[in-house]
Amino acid sequence: MKLYRLINIEKLKKYFRQITWQDAVVAFGFSLIIPVSGWILDFIVSGLPLSIKGFVRLHNENPLHYYLDIFPFVVLIVFIGYKNWYQDEKHEYEDLLKEKDYKINKHAVFAQRIGEGDYSTDIELFGDDDVLGKALILMRDNLRANHQKESEQSWIAEGKEIISNILRMYNKIDELSYEVLVNLIKHIKLIQGALYFYDEDSQVLKNVATYAYNRRKYINQEFAIGKGLIGQCAYEMDYIYRVEIPDDYITITSGILGDRKPRSILIVPLVTDDKLQGVLEFASLDVEIPELTKKYLLELGEIIARTIFNLRVNQRTEKLLTESQEMTRVLQENEEELRQNAEEMRATQEELEHSNEQLESQIKAVENAQKRLHSLLENASEIITIYDKDLRMTYVSPSVSKILGFTPDEMMRGKDLERLTRKGEMEFKKMLETLVEDPETPITIQYTYIKNDGKKIFLETTGRNLLHDQALKGVILNSQDITARKKAEKEERMRSRMQSLSENSLDMIIRINTIGQFFYANPVVEDYLGLKPIEIMNKRNRELEIPEVFQNYFDEIIDKIKATPGKMNSQLSIPIKMGEKVIERIMSVDAIPEFNENELETILIVGHDITEAKRIEIEIQEKNRKIEDSINYAQRIQSAILPNSAMLKEVLPKSFIFYKPRDVVSGDFPWFFKKEHSIYVAVVDCTGHGVPGALLSFVGYFTLSNVVDHDEELTAGKIMDKVHYNVRNTLNQDRPDATARDGMDIAFCKIDLKKKELQYAGAHRPLMFVRDGELQEYKGNRKAIGGIPHPKKPEQPFVNHVISLKEGDKFFFYSDGLSDQVGGNEGKKYSSARVKDIILSHKDFSMSQFNNFFVKDFKEWVGNDVKQVDDVLLIGIEI
Repeated sequence: MKLYRLINIEKLKKYFRQITWQDAVVAFGFSLIIPVSGWILDFIVSGLPLSIKGFVRLHNENPLHYYLDIFPFVVLIVFIGYKNWYQDEKHEYEDLLKEKDYKINKHAVFAQRIGEGDYSTDIELFGDDDVLGKALILMRDNLRANHQKESEQSWIAEGKEIISNILRMYNKIDELSYEVLVNLIKHIKLIQGALYFYDEDSQVLKNVATYAYNRRKYINQEFAIGKGLIGQCAYEMDYIYRVEIPDDYITITSGILGDRKPRSILIVPLVTDDKLQGVLEFASLDVEIPELTKKYLLELGEIIARTIFNLRVNQRTEKLLTESQEMTRVLQENEEELRQNAEEMRATQEELEHSNEQLESQIKAVENAQKRLHSLLENASEIITIYDKDLRMTYVSPSVSKILGFTPDEMMRGKDLERLTRKGEMEFKKMLETLVEDPETPITIQYTYIKNDGKKIFLETTGRNLLHDQALKGVILNSQDITARKKAEKEERMRSRMQSLSENSLDMIIRINTIGQFFYANPVVEDYLGLKPIEIMNKRNRELEIPEVFQNYFDEIIDKIKATPGKMNSQLSIPIKMGEKVIERIMSVDAIPEFNENELETILIVGHDITEAKRIEIEIQEKNRKIEDSINYAQRIQSAILPNSAMLKEVLPKSFIFYKPRDVVSGDFPWFFKKEHSIYVAVVDCTGHGVPGALLSFVGYFTLSNVVDHDEELTAGKIMDKVHYNVRNTLNQDRPDATARDGMDIAFCKIDLKKKELQYAGAHRPLMFVRDGELQEYKGNRKAIGGIPHPKKPEQPFVNHVISLKEGDKFFFYSDGLSDQVGGNEGKKYSSARVKDIILSHKDFSMSQFNNFFVKDFKEWVGNDVKQVDDVLLIGIEI
């Protein structure tokens, strides 16, 4: 309802609020004074008797009394009418308020459902001016899109976590491969899969795990590189996605489905450090495998490949270990033989004991010394090792059991090198070789060692060459555990590095606890808070005189992170005083929670000035707008010069042009020219599309117009030859240093209705000719208009096809943007074969019907999810 009506209702509401039916009766009574006064005055003047007859005579002689008699009733009727009108307006106003309450309640319920996460709910709009309803729908759509994106990212992260757990749990390739394959298929919800490992020795891909295969012959199969889809994927080291399944591809069998062939397959290579480790193969009964599933499998491929590589390295190591143990066993057998010889010697020694009684005391003293030495070595904080001149271990102190967890016997069997990293093993061997070559200089190295319990530690070993010492005759190594020292050094370096980075950072860095107390601030805070770091340390937020925008932000972010721990980003507009001027700076602030034993301890706040970035963003938007304006202006120019269906129908009434550029401006264009008795029509497809194609289209348009305007006697083939050389000359492609290979494909027709003749010449583009329900295709030359000439291959002129015309003949010619468009249910090209089938299937169609059919069919083929790949142009003519 209009505003003035609402205002009148309010005024009337105030006025009539005090009026009652008694007031109407009183008004009626007061209004009787007027007719009664008239009666009395007229009786006095006329002298008529005061009676009924006199009353009647009084009215007959003076009819004005009738009007005066009606006046009280008019007043009463007016009061009653106004009262009823007020009641009607009041009810109308109340209905209006109820309607507005209904709309507001509807919007409130819709907003509440969105807030509860129900993005599928919908709302009825109350007309085109329902701004609130449209805004709520836009908000729901944005929230739903963000929710979908987060769900996809969460799904990928969940899948990676599942596979990562499996990769950590298993160290045998057979078990690992099956578990990975099964869990992958369960997560991506496909129905069949296989895993192939690449054997570098035989250079073939071997099947190691399958899921849902129905025939034994497909298990343990092998593929050479480049053979089949599996081999091709391995050769290219790129994924293969097929929806056209080979006839010999395996089927899927189940009690419900029976035997069915998959409708789509995805093959993903497992590559790490540019080396092939294997191939994953998946099949689905669905027409397409979702893009999200492809993205997930491609990201996961490198992780699986890296794990496979590590397991193979471990297997090779185990193989070497087995060989080493076998050698150790042989050595032990030799040792047993030596022990038996020693027993024989001991028996001989017993016979000589009586001659050595005088040495018993000395032997006991030596034994006691050895025991003391063994006890000292066993509890020492260092490991003492001796290697002979051939770099073989001959002794290791008992302390090795306490420090490394291996017995001296195990160390003697090769644990000294087996538990080293490859780098550590090389440094260890190099140290021994250097000590042998240079006996005078001791050497100290540090390296990583894996203890018996699998824990990594750092060892520091100092080696000395004592081969000249007759008591040792070897290289002695003193090793000690320096893990704690290395850890302390690393932590100190990290603290120093972080402190240095923070102090020299251009960003504002603050650490604050959950009660608003500052623990750290770098020098940059002075530029924004106006206080030096030392002035805010150990003080609370509200105790400091800092800009209110920061005080409010600190309080707000503490409350938010306490309620919902997690990284949060905000943008603050900060007034900064520069001399006498105050400028607005924009800061992007990240708040990062820091925990101590799962308890929120502090919040790290990092602020970065993005004022300049915002300014640049605005400049880019402005430049993009100007570019769009320029392109739109170019489109208006191109549209102004190009012919349309109406122009063509003026001379050829039964014709149509189906023209659909991919971008604002087009590289394809229809061309039309009329001179004397000849009509020239062409479909031109320039190299590229968009702005580059549009620029080349102007060259083609004016070149064609200039050529046909000079000589009407030229055939279609001769015209194409002249256009070919003129375009090449315009683009300087006939020069020796030419590099531009741009050109255009053309289907060109010259129609003489007087002679009933059509001439056709084409550059890569064909002409479809339909007569009496039969279709004949005229192919153009296999060369384009323009381009750099071949230095050793002479060019052939364009072939001129001549067709005698009769009434009812139909001609169709089009650019490759129509046939190359991908779409349909299977993602295939529109194809020239489909164009022919449409023409033959609807041979009785008029040109207008053909136009409508192609427009509708092309739109349905592309659908809503596929982008147009190129400019599309189709011209149809009926004689």
